[in-house]
Amino acid sequence: MSEKISISLRVNGRDYNVTVAPNARLLDVLRDELLLTGTKEGCDIGECGACTVIMDGKAVNSCLVLAASAAGKEITTIEGLEQGEHLHPLQEAFMQHNALQCGFCTPGMIMSAKALLDQNPHPTRAEIKAAIAGNLCRCTGYEQIVDAIEEAADKAGPKKI
Repeated sequence: MSEKISISLRVNGRDYNVTVAPNARLLDVLRDELLLTGTKEGCDIGECGACTVIMDGKAVNSCLVLAASAAGKEITTIEGLEQGEHLHPLQEAFMQHNALQCGFCTPGMIMSAKALLDQNPHPTRAEIKAAIAGNLCRCTGYEQIVDAIEEAADKAGPKKI
């Protein structure tokens, strides 16, 4: 049995100290240790995007990130988008556009979209499609998802020239 290691993580603005196996994935720590189950496990090989979180401003597949390598980084999960009793504008837009069906891909899709909008508040449809290219959805057909992200961007204010 391998020795455990202690790591400090900053997730959704809170600091956590956890003791995990050296090969523990960030996904497992989020779900099993911190009980943040909005991050989903899909393919387990970084192909589906269901486990997408934002780490230091970038969308990452948490199934491919060792928890130890996330120490000291700022991590945001779908739970971190909560704004008191209000949904995040992306979550609202997904609901309004029926951009969710079974909901399994939705957290990862929203996190990829948030990472995009944080870097580029007014992306083109092509940029939106590129940003969510690593997120697979079997239910919606993507048009509603792109429409929802586009609406959330439009609500962010006037486009910069």
